[in-house]
Amino acid sequence: MENSFYISIKGVPMPKVLSGKSVRSVLNYKAKPGQIYIAAYPKCGTSWMQTIALLILRKGQVSEDPLDFFLGCPCIELLGADYIEESKAKIIKTHVPYYAISHSDEAKYIYVARNPKDCCVSYYYHMKLLLPKDTDLSFDKFFDGFIEGSIGYGDYFDHLLEWYQHRNDKNVHFVTYENLKKDIRGEIMKISKFIGEEYEKCILENPTILENIVYYSSFDYMKKHTNKAIEALVNGHKVFKNRDLPDTLIEIMKLSSENIENKANGDFVRKGIVGDWKNHFNEKQIKLLDEKIAEKTKNSDVMNLWKDIL
Repeated sequence: MENSFYISIKGVPMPKVLSGKSVRSVLNYKAKPGQIYIAAYPKCGTSWMQTIALLILRKGQVSEDPLDFFLGCPCIELLGADYIEESKAKIIKTHVPYYAISHSDEAKYIYVARNPKDCCVSYYYHMKLLLPKDTDLSFDKFFDGFIEGSIGYGDYFDHLLEWYQHRNDKNVHFVTYENLKKDIRGEIMKISKFIGEEYEKCILENPTILENIVYYSSFDYMKKHTNKAIEALVNGHKVFKNRDLPDTLIEIMKLSSENIENKANGDFVRKGIVGDWKNHFNEKQIKLLDEKIAEKTKNSDVMNLWKDIL
């Protein structure tokens, strides 16, 4: 597939929409003690997890700031390492592969994994939102890129397998999108304990906090409010003129306005279901991806995570 969706920066395949300067700053950044990283391959539940983690830290209170989605839990390759330093953000998200980000035994890492077939479909719709207006992107073309790993952040399986090897590290919490769907309350409690026992204790002492976290991180709530955040991003260069914002976010606002405004390609938060791949894959694509799965995971039991749904 033509490399129209990514650019290699210091050997790391990154989406073209990102600033090269921001990405380079990330690759040189050193993780700080106490930071919490939310890591995932794109469209595997990163936004969902950042919402849950922020709500845990904020004891179930939700922010009314339309830009909190971007600034409350900044994406380090989007806003750059300088913003992380200046804001002293406690929670950071990233899609950068394990080998390319800084690790510290005193930082914590939450990795969210999603089955490859649903990930492929969700990433396709995400790309349709990010590409310039009037860009014609077929699912068949994107599928070929997914199989080849010639898309932003590289090969899905390489990304997953490297983190999977570290799933039992004391400072890594590994969770699947599907388990979040299956038992959200149980998973929230595990995540709160991982972030800090004081957060788990707080929820146990006040069950209303848990119910608030469940409600504000629900698909219906996020579909409404996260998509509003994307609208704020698109129009932000006009609406937030007098607000002190990082230069990288302002540039992204301008670019988003050019690419996304008036483009009827769907929503950032789309369906949030398990199994949507069945509505998109043809028999040949199922065979090709199954062969890819067998090849890439032949020395790993990682696919047991989804043995009941694939």
